[in-house]
Amino acid sequence: MTMTPRERVLAAMKQESLDRPPVAIFTQAATLGQMDKVGAAWPEAHKDANLMAKLGTAQADVFGTECVRAPFCLTAEADTMGARVAVDKKDAAPMIKEHPFKFDPMMGEYDDPASIMPVEDFLKTGRVAVAIEAMGIMAKSHGENYCVVAGNTGPFTLTGNLVNTENLVFGMMMAPEEVDKWVEAVNPYVTAYTHALMDAGADIVQCSEPSGSTDMLAPDMFEGAAGKHVKTALKPKADKYTVLHICGDTLPILDQMAATGVTGCSVEEKVTPEDAFAKVGGKTVLVGNVGSVRPLFQGTPAEVKEAAIRSAKAGFGVISSGCGIAVATPDENYEALVAAVKSLA
Repeated sequence: MTMTPRERVLAAMKQESLDRPPVAIFTQAATLGQMDKVGAAWPEAHKDANLMAKLGTAQADVFGTECVRAPFCLTAEADTMGARVAVDKKDAAPMIKEHPFKFDPMMGEYDDPASIMPVEDFLKTGRVAVAIEAMGIMAKSHGENYCVVAGNTGPFTLTGNLVNTENLVFGMMMAPEEVDKWVEAVNPYVTAYTHALMDAGADIVQCSEPSGSTDMLAPDMFEGAAGKHVKTALKPKADKYTVLHICGDTLPILDQMAATGVTGCSVEEKVTPEDAFAKVGGKTVLVGNVGSVRPLFQGTPAEVKEAAIRSAKAGFGVISSGCGIAVATPDENYEALVAAVKSLA
């Protein structure tokens, strides 16, 4: 019996046997090609729930991937919590322009995290509320046949978005107690948002924690900075699943990522797929790891096919881009990714 895309992705999340892995973009999935084909584009689709849902379902409707996914950036939470964010381009993601809170380890000056808006207001405000509403729209239109994947921002990364990431990382050495105080205060917002997205219709929450990468922190700092918080913020619920994404070479921390208790770990192409599976295969669902820059953005369809098949043969449970899809990714490369994986059946 042929599986629906939804059944296939759910089976992958449960680590059940499959004839082939699903091809589903769990990270940012929107492209200019999709925007033009479905008539929903940035920046408006960042701010309007109906347009967000229309663009979020385009990866399946246009290219035949096996999930739907929104929103499209890691700034919605910080924007809602008072950061000044430029949300004004069709061909580029929103950018944080000004952090709303002071965190200065050099001067020893820190705002009190108690000044952050109440969690209940956070969930009802700005682009966070838009994303929650979009989950319900997507679940209604596509949830019968597709898993709805929601994206949000990890506690350590979100804290950096609020207080300045460089200062936060510097604070790990100079004022670790202040870092912990702030991330502890921010974590309930991530937890509440995860649950709200699930309650609104998301089957899977894919959380990006790029500031926890080995490019930013030594591997032995990961657990204290991010891992212990992810354990609560991304704890799976009954029939709901979570995936932790971290950029860069995550091989030194893959075991720690899996130990957070998430359903799956999303890794990029800096980790060879065979090494990733050798380290945590069977302990977690591996998601990835076709390079979002090369081959998806800058490579050829043949290179995309080769990378996708390699990830599948290595044992990845869901074949996806290694990181967020570049918005200018060519249609033919997106199509090659889908065709390569579906040819494995």
